[in-house]
Amino acid sequence: MLNFSRRLACAALAAALAGPALAQPAAPDAARPQKLVIGLLPTESAPTVMRLNEPLRAYLEARLKMPVEVVVGANYAATSEALRFGRLDIAYLGPVTYILQSQHAGLEPFARPSHAGVGPTFQATIIVPAASKAQSLADLKGGEIAFGDPASTSGTWAPRWQLLHEGLISGRDYTLRVLGAHDAVALAVANGKVAAGGLSKPILNRLIKEGKIDPAKVRVLQDSPPIPEYIWTFRAGLDPAFKEDVRKAFLEIKDPAALGVFRAEAFIPAVDADVDRVRNWIAAIQTVSAQTAWTPAP
Repeated sequence: MLNFSRRLACAALAAALAGPALAQPAAPDAARPQKLVIGLLPTESAPTVMRLNEPLRAYLEARLKMPVEVVVGANYAATSEALRFGRLDIAYLGPVTYILQSQHAGLEPFARPSHAGVGPTFQATIIVPAASKAQSLADLKGGEIAFGDPASTSGTWAPRWQLLHEGLISGRDYTLRVLGAHDAVALAVANGKVAAGGLSKPILNRLIKEGKIDPAKVRVLQDSPPIPEYIWTFRAGLDPAFKEDVRKAFLEIKDPAALGVFRAEAFIPAVDADVDRVRNWIAAIQTVSAQTAWTPAP
C-alpha cells in the first residue's frame, strides 16, 4: 500500500494535470468577475452537494445582483487547485484542504459557520458495524478502516489523529482504505465491508435522518475533539471592493434556508490561525508516518 503522504501528493498532482483549464491562471481583467464562481468539495455525490447548496446560491445571486455558479470538484484536491489557479472565485474548504493549498497560493479565509452551543466547530466520528465486538479504538488493531478523500479533515485526518492518539498507526496497525466520500464510508461500515470508518458526524447524522443509513446497522465508537469549521476562502487577485461585498453577503445572511445546510446560526469572520489545531494534527501524523516508513513493524 502506498504511504498515505504519497497518496495525498499523487491526488494533488492528478488534479493539477486533470485538464489544461486548471493550469491557466485567471486573466488580469478578472479581478472583479462578471459571475461569482463558487467551489464546493465533493463531501458526497455532486448532485447532492448542488442540491443542498442551492438556497445559498440563490441568496448570493439576489444579494450580489450577479450570476452565481456552483462547481463541485471531482475530488478535494481538484477544488483547491481550481481556486489556486483562478478558476473559482471563492471556495468552501476544510481545514486540511485549506492548509495544504495555502502553502502554494495567497488564499484568504473570510467566513466560517457558527453553531448553537459549540460555536465554529464540528466533529468527526469513527463508527463500526453494530455487531462489531470493538469497544475502543485499540480493538480496531489489525482491521481495515475506511476513510473519505485523502485531503478531508473529518473524513481522514481527524480520525487518523484519533487512532494515532490511541497508538494505532496506518500501515502498521491497521489498513487504510480510501473511499472518497463520507456517504461511501458510512455505507461500507453499515454493510460490514470494513471494520470501521471515519467520517463527519454531522453528515452521518443527516444520512441517518434522511434514511440513507440504518441506525441499527452502525455504532459510534468514538467522536473526535472539536474541529475548527470549514472556511470560505477567496482566491488571490480579486478586487478588494468586490471581496468586501461578498464578505458582507456572508456575514449578514439571515435566510434560514441558506444557513440550513451548514447547520449554522450565522457566518462569522475567519482568519488563518483558526485552523492551527489541525496543523498540529497534520504535523503529528506526518512525523509518525515518516518514522514508521523506515522502521520495521514489531
